[in-house]
Amino acid sequence: MTKFKSHIEKSEVAQMQNIHFQGRIITIDTVADTEKAVKALSKEPFLGIDTETRPSFRKGVYYNVSLLQLCTADTCFLFRLNKIGMPKSLISLLENDKIKKIGLSLKDDCQALYKRAKFTPGNFFDLQQHVAEFGIEEMSLQKIFAIIFQRRISKSQQLTNWDADVLNDKQKLYAATDAWACLMIYNRLKETETL
Repeated sequence: MTKFKSHIEKSEVAQMQNIHFQGRIITIDTVADTEKAVKALSKEPFLGIDTETRPSFRKGVYYNVSLLQLCTADTCFLFRLNKIGMPKSLISLLENDKIKKIGLSLKDDCQALYKRAKFTPGNFFDLQQHVAEFGIEEMSLQKIFAIIFQRRISKSQQLTNWDADVLNDKQKLYAATDAWACLMIYNRLKETETL
């Protein structure tokens, strides 16, 4: 089994070449589009998953999760939960045991999604619980990705307004990259040892 570096410094990550998702990004903001997207995603065995929530800069103020990203190797669907809520078809996909949803810190994502609608997570795979088996002790997506691929993924849009009426291209690319990066890490670890 391949062993990776256990730690990496922020300064080292900063020197690396930036990389981002190169595929199609499809924004879903109607229930009708949700049905079509879920139909396409239901054919996939593996999906990268992530969420984004509008940041709160005031104590005691919290927002519901705004965005759910589900990504294949070449297409990322951005579900605007602040506009569509949690349609039944989307809940069914999240509960589907036949599709492995790969993410990072999934307990937090699941709790945030659960506040929008009750569901039972089906076949969720949290990378944070498995990278240690490969010698990686870092917990952040950016650092894990940097250790495995020697490339940097940007976190510059993290604290932007995910409830904005229209997401800008930088936000969309950031959101898609996070979900895609989880899938890439999983595939790389799978190559070195079957998970």
